[in-house]
Parts: sequence; structure tokens; C-alpha cells
Amino acid sequence: MARFELRLDADAVNALMAKAFPEADAAALGAVTALSPGRATLVRPFATHMLRPGRLVSGPTLMSMADSAAYALILAHIGEQLMAVTSQLTMNFLRGAKAGDITAEAELLHLGRRSAVCDVRLWTEAPDRLAAQAGVTYALPLS
Repeated sequence: MARFELRLDADAVNALMAKAFPEADAAALGAVTALSPGRATLVRPFATHMLRPGRLVSGPTLMSMADSAAYALILAHIGEQLMAVTSQLTMNFLRGAKAGDITAEAELLHLGRRSAVCDVRLWTEAPDRLAAQAGVTYALPLS
């Protein structure tokens, strides 16, 4: 297994995300609640605008959370390089996400000079009741 080293702590990543997206409501990005080498957990508080008909969390909301989790995890490992950009996101919807806070657990699978690859798992009920899983690749800026 690859060894990863953190460059930023959770507070620094949350501040950097707010800097990267100054127009966004901080709650909309989710907040890093746990961070360790190669892993991050983010939580996005529930809001009714996240719901689609049927009172389930919408797909675009889950996709946004997956992307935010991957970005936060990557920034924690590469530091203040805001020009890292999503180059691929594949989403697997596993079950309807009931109304509630969204938790995303991201794992760094690869961190190279040009790209980073993450696996992100999302749920609203419990980690053993996954609502979705995403594979997210980021293109990294050249240093």
C-alpha cells in the first residue's frame, strides 16, 4: 500500500476550500471532520433544497459531495495548489439516499506528479448502507 503524507490538517483544508470557493456557502462544500494519511471524512449538513421528488437526496448533490471530498483529500496531500481540477468522475448510485446529513469517506488510491485518484463512498444513514460510490481523478498542476 502506498504511503501518503499530509501537508495540511483538517482546519487548513476547510479554510483552503472556503478560499477556493468564496461564493459558495461553506455548508454546501461539506466540512472535513476527520483526516489521516490517504483518508478524509467530510460531512455536509442536510438542507431541504438537496431533495428530489420522493424526499431522496438528489444525484447532483451526491456527485458534488463526492467531488468536494476528493478535492479536499487531494489538497490535504499536495498543499495550496488550488488549480488541481477534476478530470474524471464516475458515480455509482447504490440506493436512494434518505434525507439527512451526507457523509463522504474518501480514500486516496494514487498520488502522482500529474494526477490523483480517489475512491469516495457516500451515505446518509450509516456506512453499511452506502447510497453511492464514486471514482474521482484529478489532474494536478505542474510544480
